[in-house]
Amino acid sequence: MKFTLDVENNPAGWPDHTQLPESDGTFVKNFQEHPQSILLTDSITPFLQRIHADGNYCIGQDCGIYWRLTEPLERGAEAPDWFYVPNVPPTIDGLLRRSYVMWQEFVSPLIVLEFVSGNGAEERDRTPLLRSGQQETKPGKFWIYENVIHPAFYGIYEVTKASVEVYHLIEDRYQLVAANERGHYPIAPLGVELGIWQGMYQNVELPWLRWWDSEGNLLLSGSETAEQERQRADRAEDQLEQLRAQLRSAGIEPQL
Repeated sequence: MKFTLDVENNPAGWPDHTQLPESDGTFVKNFQEHPQSILLTDSITPFLQRIHADGNYCIGQDCGIYWRLTEPLERGAEAPDWFYVPNVPPTIDGLLRRSYVMWQEFVSPLIVLEFVSGNGAEERDRTPLLRSGQQETKPGKFWIYENVIHPAFYGIYEVTKASVEVYHLIEDRYQLVAANERGHYPIAPLGVELGIWQGMYQNVELPWLRWWDSEGNLLLSGSETAEQERQRADRAEDQLEQLRAQLRSAGIEPQL
């Protein structure tokens, strides 16, 4: 798809999310990335719904963030494994977003997360965009986030190392965030912490990337909440049965 653009005089000529490619045709790198994204979204959704009573926020999972126009079009996008943008609606004109287009929104994500599948060099690449005549260097992912897309927080998660690095944008430069006493990384504007949780999710035991609240309580997924409620109900039933047994031993037929 080609566009003839006069950006200075006709900014409305820029393509929107329905016209831009929603995929660059590459595969998800491994079987862990999809459930990891679901776990992050599922567990933080009730928290975000309390923050955004109007429902104005969006979450992208392996979706493109378009930051410039190129040929081909998909070269002008980065596709984080997970990102959250506050105070924008999840739909545009009643249509679910196919991508997040910076020249339509002008609102940067609050946090972007990348899941390392190689050695992490791509996620830490600070190569700047440089032009010489008709040639240009391919900018690095880290450089694009720091200098163009500007998420306030950038996280690099490595499941093989059971680790996450979190960077905070301060005066237009990323500063490495120090872990707190729990080994978590505070995301202060959200009131949550990000860290590594060793456990079973979707029948796989791994060091998963998880959210905690500011008091250090793990934010549970829907299935974990349901299981917690089931165990609570089972304990209540056991206590009730013990009470019935005590009454019967005292010669009283319980009416409970």
